[in-house]
Amino acid sequence: MDPENIHDRMISSGSFFGRFSIIRKFFSIVFDYKNPILNQKVLGMDFINPIGLSAGFDKNAELTELLPSIGFGFIEIGSVTAEYCAGNPKPRLWRMQLSESLIVYYGLKNDGAEKIAKRLENKKHHIPLGINIAMTNCQNNLDINNAIEDFKKAFDIMKSHADYITINISCPNALGGQPFIKPENLENLLNILDKVETDKPRFIKLSPDLQKEEIDIILNILKNHKIQGIICSNLTKNRDNKKIHQNENNITDKGGISGKVVRDLSDDLLKYIYQREGKRFVLIGVGGIFEAKDVYKKIRNGASLVQLITGMIFEGPSLISNLNQDLAYMLKKDGFKNIKEAIGIDANRD
Repeated sequence: MDPENIHDRMISSGSFFGRFSIIRKFFSIVFDYKNPILNQKVLGMDFINPIGLSAGFDKNAELTELLPSIGFGFIEIGSVTAEYCAGNPKPRLWRMQLSESLIVYYGLKNDGAEKIAKRLENKKHHIPLGINIAMTNCQNNLDINNAIEDFKKAFDIMKSHADYITINISCPNALGGQPFIKPENLENLLNILDKVETDKPRFIKLSPDLQKEEIDIILNILKNHKIQGIICSNLTKNRDNKKIHQNENNITDKGGISGKVVRDLSDDLLKYIYQREGKRFVLIGVGGIFEAKDVYKKIRNGASLVQLITGMIFEGPSLISNLNQDLAYMLKKDGFKNIKEAIGIDANRD
């Protein structure tokens, strides 16, 4: 079946089930797992565990009531843009079964900031809620000044509904590519967003395809602005990746790739930033999480938190509780009393 149709049905069903407390309670009994060894406070936010849902799954904040019941420690919605965005033409989602990955070409499809903000009004968050914002995917935003104002509008609308905000400068599927990778554009964007009044932590989401020289320049810029965290990473556009199975026949030049194909790239980016900056930034590791060992590696390489989507799509919602249970076991086995003690321990040894 068409993967986008399946995704839409999952969102519709989840939105319906999330309305009923008895159903949420049932899911919590079946899926949720808690262990104090996984608890931590990060940037003033309390996380019952480090496993989060990455932006890109719940684009329009339709599952915020249900998702805590299946064991997530936090969720990130979006990307949310200032204006409604229909996204790129279909097809725009493909499964790479042999590579356990997805090709994503949605193009920032979402309902727009005002409608999504209204959907979040008066809703209580039982776990931290991140809101991922991006520039609207449209011809008008090929002008960099318009794109910056568009970013600011989305930030202004969504800031009061979020526990933290992620500035997504790395979507591989929008018109004009990734203009904020350019230092002067990034500097101008952050100068404007610094003026937005909010005490909510701010993250920035980076591409796994950056060269080290580009990463160094970006990090030097970030240190001069109101950025507390970095998400490592977004999708990869590189089709020469050795993790793409040689017999994979469902390959298109469109879109970015998630899942196991991006895992090593995101791990390398995460470790490089932690080794360079230490605890200057809170790091969230994203990419290729299918087992607890994938989570543990990211934590030991510097991540305080992790996010996933593709692993859950391939393995099912029970993956979340399995990850938390196995991670708690690994931490105890290695003599850690709390997850914070393991953060960056392998990166520090190099």
